[in-house]
Formats: sequence, C-alpha cells, structure tokens
Amino acid sequence: MSLISRLNKLSTIRNAVWLAQRNARMISTSSKKSDTATITTEKTEAVSSTKVENKNWVSWGWDYKDEKTDRTEMNASFFFTVTLCLVFGSVYFAYTPDNFLRDWSQREAFLELRRREAAGLEPISPDYIDPALIELPSEEELGDFEIII
Repeated sequence: MSLISRLNKLSTIRNAVWLAQRNARMISTSSKKSDTATITTEKTEAVSSTKVENKNWVSWGWDYKDEKTDRTEMNASFFFTVTLCLVFGSVYFAYTPDNFLRDWSQREAFLELRRREAAGLEPISPDYIDPALIELPSEEELGDFEIII
C-alpha cells in the first residue's frame, strides 16, 4: 500500500515539473548597453529635499502619517507586551516562592500525622477543643429554636 502511495506522489511531482517546464517563458537578455534606454535628469534642490514616501506602506495603527514613527512605536509596544509582560511575567510567576504556603502546610500535616501515629493517638481527635472550655446555652435560653445537627 505504501508503495502505491509513493508511486502516486512521484507521478504527481513529475506532472508538476512537466507543467512548469511547459508554461515557462523564456526571457532573453541582451548584453548590449546601447539597447537599453536611460533617462538622465538634473536634480534640483526642491526635489532632493522632499521625502520619498512608500506608496505600499500600510500603517500598524500607531501613526498614520509617518512610517518610521509607526514602525518604532509598533516594535516598542510589541517588545514591552510580549517580551517583558508575557515572557518575563510567566517566568516570574513560575519561579516565585510558595506565597500561599501550600507546600509548607502539606509538610506540616504529614509531620503531625506521623507524630500522632507514633504516639498512638487518633489522626484527628474527636475532642479538638476541650469540652470544658465550651459554654453551650441552656434549654431555657434556646427556647423554641430548632436545633439542626
């Protein structure tokens, strides 16, 4: 199957080369300098002092009148947004220390679990707070309030 696809690709390439050769136009150039026409004009000061504008210039949207200013501002804005903000911002965010202490709290939890297991205690005590320190309201103070447990 792969042989058939390879042969098909070869025939396609062969056809493309044949079409390119058939449609190629032969251009002959003359080595004689007298065959070419040259126009010589004298430059005046008014013509030489004017700025040549590129008619095919399309503005990036920063300056619609000056090509150099437009290109400079475009390059500066792309440099600051892409290079400084995106690239360096991503690197800074990736390599900053653990600001929310997630790694520290997980390590502390594992250490506490090992300590409690070594001491023969439950992982989490049902009496997290000493019941003697908790003051609950009496039945009279609660009255008709519904207690949801």
